[in-house]
Amino acid sequence: MTELPPVEYGVAVERYLAASGLARNSRRIYRIALATWAWALADRPAPTGPERRQARPPVLPLALLDHPDAADRLRGAVAHRAAETDPRTLNREISTLRAAAAWWRARGWIDGDPTADLRPRPLPEPPTTTTPLTPDELRALFALRAPLREQTLWHLLHESGFAIETVLALDTDHLDLPHRRTRPGHTPVHWRAGTARLLPLLVAGRTEGPLFLTDRRAPADTPAPDRCPYTGRARLSYRRAAELFTTHTRTLGPGWTLRQLRTRR
Repeated sequence: MTELPPVEYGVAVERYLAASGLARNSRRIYRIALATWAWALADRPAPTGPERRQARPPVLPLALLDHPDAADRLRGAVAHRAAETDPRTLNREISTLRAAAAWWRARGWIDGDPTADLRPRPLPEPPTTTTPLTPDELRALFALRAPLREQTLWHLLHESGFAIETVLALDTDHLDLPHRRTRPGHTPVHWRAGTARLLPLLVAGRTEGPLFLTDRRAPADTPAPDRCPYTGRARLSYRRAAELFTTHTRTLGPGWTLRQLRTRR
């Protein structure tokens, strides 16, 4: 039996998500992104901030995507979103809409492609240099009343000289605590006394799973290597580690970043 094309945009969104094979949390993010474009197609401003997640998008026909001014409305929405959100989020939203529109077009639910002229926004250039924290700044940082996880991560980044991504990828069974290094067969990370004092406290009897963990339990679709078998929590992400560093160092100086902890090896 041939599937009848949906009349409403919202129904088309749900059919696309159901067939996407995405995990539940990813479907939720895609649904929010696609709802944002519904406001644009209705020629209405989309809610922002916390209200965006709870707002009910307008009910409109999927055929609006074939309207002659649909492309203009979407381009205007991109310009508006660019003024209020970061480029990575906007680019993800554009990519989500383009993927959904291609899926609908392949099924004959829409004829044209109003997303054809939507282009990713340029990302900001990363800083070419990062000035390391001074000895006085490091002493102030390590004197903060920060949680054990943060202090251990900061010490390890500073003492090892390794990239943040490498350190966050460590598992507890990679560690050779008595010799202050990782075991053979793993990235050769070494550390000094500050880290050596904190790591046994952080591990606290764990013998496998990610070394640095989130505060909450991992979502159900988290891959097993990124989930702690003892606590059910997930591996700490670079984004979250950077946010925590910014929060804790706000009183010490503006614009401090985790990469300023790294020293030459």
